[in-house]
Amino acid sequence: MVHIERATERDAEAIAILIGEIEAYYGGEKAPADVTQVRTLLFGEQPAATVLLARDGDIVLGMASYSFLWPAAGADASLFLKELFVRESARRQGIATALMTRVQTAASAAGCTRVEWTADRNNSTALDFYKALGAEPHHDKMLYRIE
Repeated sequence: MVHIERATERDAEAIAILIGEIEAYYGGEKAPADVTQVRTLLFGEQPAATVLLARDGDIVLGMASYSFLWPAAGADASLFLKELFVRESARRQGIATALMTRVQTAASAAGCTRVEWTADRNNSTALDFYKALGAEPHHDKMLYRIE
């Protein structure tokens, strides 16, 4: 049975491994992220994000990471979903839907008026999943990045 729970510091290594798998999914190197960096950014004095883990017993099947944004329209808060990832062996079993449900619950509990995220235009699997959830793309927004 799959359980969704908020990650704790003891999950840093598992999260680092998942981040490596996410990088590989997008064509990068499948190398775990730096565990010390994960601990600092997620469980340090000023956490950058919250991570939910989907588990079957001790096996981590997937994750969702999110942060809160303010202000949203009307000075409301919103939840920004940065990553939603399910390991290939666990896909098409309802895990991504369960993670999204927990993300929406977290948003509601925090008083957010919406959940927002981005998706790569060429990730048809993700786009189909989001469409099945009833989400519609917002074509009036553009993503910018400075590196």
